[in-house]
Amino acid sequence: MSIMGTRVVRTEDPQFLSRGATYTDDLIDERLTGALHLTLVRSPLAHARITAIDVEEARKAPGVAAVITGADIDLPAALLFPGADKNMVRSWLAADKVRFVGEPVVAVLTEEAYQGQDAADLVEIDYDPLPAVIDLRAAATDEVLLFEDAGTNTSNGMGLDAAFDENFFDGCDVVVTKEIVNQRVAAASLETRAASAVWGGDGRLTLWCSTQAAQGAKAEVAGWLGVEADLVHVITPDVGGGFGAKIGADPEFAVVAWLAKHTGRPVRWNETRSENMTGMVQGRAQLQTFTIGGTKDGKVLAYRLDVLQDAGAYPRLGAVLPMFTRMMAPGVYDIPKVESRARILVTNTTSIAAYRGAGRPEATAAIERAMDMFALEIGMDAAEVRRRNLIQPDQFPFTTKGGAPYDSGEYEKALDMVLEASGYTGLRAEQKRRREAGEVVQLGIGVSVFVEITGGGAFSEDASVQVHPDGTVTVLTGTSPHGQGHATAWAMLANEHLGIPIDKITVKHGDTDLIPRGSGTMGSRSLQTGGVAVYKAAGELVELAKQRAADLLEANVDDLEVVEGRVGVKGTDKGVTLAELAGKEELKVDSVFDSGAPTFPFGAHVAVVELDTESGKAVVDKIITVDDAGPVLNPLLCEGQRHGGIAQGISQALLEEVVYDEDGNPLTATFADYGFPSAAELPSFTLLDMATPTHLNPLGVKGIGEAGTIGATPAVQSAVVDAVSHLGVRHIDMPASPLRVWEAIEAARSEGGAPIDTARSTS
Repeated sequence: MSIMGTRVVRTEDPQFLSRGATYTDDLIDERLTGALHLTLVRSPLAHARITAIDVEEARKAPGVAAVITGADIDLPAALLFPGADKNMVRSWLAADKVRFVGEPVVAVLTEEAYQGQDAADLVEIDYDPLPAVIDLRAAATDEVLLFEDAGTNTSNGMGLDAAFDENFFDGCDVVVTKEIVNQRVAAASLETRAASAVWGGDGRLTLWCSTQAAQGAKAEVAGWLGVEADLVHVITPDVGGGFGAKIGADPEFAVVAWLAKHTGRPVRWNETRSENMTGMVQGRAQLQTFTIGGTKDGKVLAYRLDVLQDAGAYPRLGAVLPMFTRMMAPGVYDIPKVESRARILVTNTTSIAAYRGAGRPEATAAIERAMDMFALEIGMDAAEVRRRNLIQPDQFPFTTKGGAPYDSGEYEKALDMVLEASGYTGLRAEQKRRREAGEVVQLGIGVSVFVEITGGGAFSEDASVQVHPDGTVTVLTGTSPHGQGHATAWAMLANEHLGIPIDKITVKHGDTDLIPRGSGTMGSRSLQTGGVAVYKAAGELVELAKQRAADLLEANVDDLEVVEGRVGVKGTDKGVTLAELAGKEELKVDSVFDSGAPTFPFGAHVAVVELDTESGKAVVDKIITVDDAGPVLNPLLCEGQRHGGIAQGISQALLEEVVYDEDGNPLTATFADYGFPSAAELPSFTLLDMATPTHLNPLGVKGIGEAGTIGATPAVQSAVVDAVSHLGVRHIDMPASPLRVWEAIEAARSEGGAPIDTARSTS
């Protein structure tokens, strides 16, 4: 019986629930004996020139081994995103100028961790404040420059070479334009950033760090330090979440490594939660303007998306994410004309990088909001407008006007499933009753249909499978788990071919000496690349074992089969175990799988909210979802990924937002100020099953890790707006907080029910 598709309980959990995880800050390693502890003195200002730094008193503090400023570090400043303006570099410790609150300025090294903050408080830094640039529109004027040598705040651009077509919407009966905000959010992972470093007598650096991609981190750190990659050994212990914010390395990792070499002692660093909320890369942060045009009978003819992307103070991965936003701009719809462009701008805020979905949720939020406003303008049901514009199954493979090569999809089927399961017709009837009765608590219904790209740009992955003489199996993978359940899933894939129980299969990752090649975990790529690589390697190992057994058993290879870890002659009791074969000669296969292209999972969500019109508070009553990622390997793991994504999607729609004041001071630097949900704020989720395989890998699987954040967010936002649309409200920017909803209602009432919205600036 195949193990594929069964609900196998996570093999990781007993360890995590008993002993607990071993995060980077928990490490006990003899190489770290006598390590110094790093405390960073960070800028309290968003934009200022540094006029003086006095560290003398700090150097005299108890336990202080060294105090280092930017002038002491002999590494060249780094361009953290190669495609950005070459002048937009970041120094390892700011020496002349700071560009965001939380930027590291001075490094304090102490014998004990608790001594660090006391010494850091003795560092005196004089600043000459400069005007802060927070708003994207203000950044685009270049009136205040973050990098004077660049002469602009534009880091890079996409589609800016030519002007938009003035006649683009000719022939449209109705044209709707709207500026909306996809707000900045924090990853807020369970584990904050951490790193430990030591240099060996052989001149090699060993760096332990919390990352989603050990091999990528190795390459980045080696480049920053100016050493050969072979001189860097990265080890990734257990990682407490990442959500994209831990892709690759952080500049602080290079600082830790440099300090270890400079002092000749190991160095350890672990940031506080407040440091994490101001220093770790954040997500989203787009100001979008969409224009949608079509006919009065609901056919969309043209769609335009204009994006201003916040890069933060120093361009990082966020500077490339609008590429995915533009690629996925038309979503699931067959729109004859689509055009888009993006301008990426630096501001005096924390840098932007990937956050669960990374460019794709932003695209979906825009097109789904556009479809809602188009439907409202022509007086047609929002679900019906979507249905009339969906790409049909017989059109696949389908290349969109955004340039995305969709592999497979049944979008209308997904929409029909969620509408039926939600009782959509009955919900609309109940909504009508409440509106006519003028009840305080109104019902809102939001619909979204989405498609995303998974494995984009990282199509290849390495894996090896080895059977040992004791009957155990080791799987090496280039993917890097941080909550996904790879140890269970990859063991299942090896078991499928080998027949060896999964409790005898150990999955190893995150050690660049042991696994020199790998692309890590991001972009929902793991199963469709890394998992398939493991499956392929295990299959190849079976073929190798059969060839060796054929000689031993004096049988034809075609007459052999592998059952429960034993190679046997079909129809006989003659055979040999894989363990016995491994005892005679190493039984190991290294393999690589390359899909050559990304996959495009899709789905549909219906969100139902109860909204108190007196307080503005919206509560999600139910959410019904289809998240089609092809055949499911382990429903338990798949449902966990769906639940997590949906929760984060709902949270962005209603709660989460990183906020700065006009001077660039972060107002959401602690969990007391930054809102995200507990179980009490979330409903039970209705997960409908649907599996449309891809032809791009032998398992037919696609990615599932980010689906919920892509489908749930626009569905919940639409539901909130829908609940008060009869009062004249046409749009409410995320997060739809009680205050923002209440203000929208009051504004509508003051205007006598005239259509209004609550779009606001990015500050």
